Amino acid sequence: MPDVLDASPYDSLLLLSFGGPEGPDDVVPFLENVTRGRGIPKERLKEVGQHYFLFGGVSPINDQNRALLDALRKDFAEHGLDLPVYWGNRNWAPYLTDTLREMVRDGRRRILVLATSAYASYSGCRQYRENLADALAALESEGLELPEVDKLRHYFNHPGFVEPMVDGLVRSLAELPEEVRDGAHIAFCTHSIPTSAADTSGPVEEHGDGGAYVRQHLDVAQVIADAVRERTGVDHPWQLVYQSRSGAPHIPWLEPDICDHLEERQAAGAPAVVMAPIGFVSDHMEVLYDLDTEATAKAAELGLPVRRSATVGADPRFAAAVRDLVVERAGAERGRPAAPCALGSLGASHNLCPVGCCPARAPRPAAAGADSPYA
Repeated sequence: MPDVLDASPYDSLLLLSFGGPEGPDDVVPFLENVTRGRGIPKERLKEVGQHYFLFGGVSPINDQNRALLDALRKDFAEHGLDLPVYWGNRNWAPYLTDTLREMVRDGRRRILVLATSAYASYSGCRQYRENLADALAALESEGLELPEVDKLRHYFNHPGFVEPMVDGLVRSLAELPEEVRDGAHIAFCTHSIPTSAADTSGPVEEHGDGGAYVRQHLDVAQVIADAVRERTGVDHPWQLVYQSRSGAPHIPWLEPDICDHLEERQAAGAPAVVMAPIGFVSDHMEVLYDLDTEATAKAAELGLPVRRSATVGADPRFAAAVRDLVVERAGAERGRPAAPCALGSLGASHNLCPVGCCPARAPRPAAAGADSPYA
């Protein structure tokens, strides 16, 4: 069935990620990139960078993206999908603009983008689309022929993203002492964002209390909890909690914070907690520091047994999910749509971000959407 693995009209896939420092000397310049335009003093950035210095100034995210690149290329080759895979970052090398320039010079004209963020939000979707628009504008100023760029849909509820998280959670529960295992509480963890950004996440019709961001997380958490119950025979209580808050303290962000939540669970008599970082594709710094370091230390202080389940990372099932998403989108572009894979009650996300979806903090052009100036 050759058409099943036909990526046309696309000629390449771009893995688009956040980026991270790869040594102590990179930390402050990296944070300057992240906070550009906010006027944060360098001394404050050095304080923030202590999280990175604890790990030798190296964020794991770049190595994890390299592993994902290898997994994608291996999966595509094994299944006969002829689609070169490139990699570009928002905040560190390889920079997005440099990668897009390389792709154009390689003759790539129809590019699909996989962002390492599974959910709808400004920082997880719209901002990446703004980065793409900035990169295209830079190439245009250089007189280069601009490619057409599309972004793959949100994949938070694709089986290839969900099933590895179910397995990781079941393994973590099994690692708990038997006497506390069945009563363990599950804390589904994701990145906190300002409530104003959450409320306006997703298409306009989904705006409201928590918007698509909270709704999507709650839906996939229920799917995972149900699957864990089927696998273990135990119905574990669970809650969606947040981590990695930053910014001015007077601005409301999504709560409860994971450390506050651990205190609440211990006070309520929970015998143990498993932290399941469903909001993250891989074990990058927010997972290593905020969960494995800070939250785990809080649990030890409370005398509360705690485990942290694995993220999806470069799991072969996730690579297969990306292949499925590519073929799905390519078929739709050729006028041959297929039923998309999606678990839970929300169904598959849109292919094209509509006007008003995850609006910008300030008006800026964004590529790969209905409001793209590069359509």
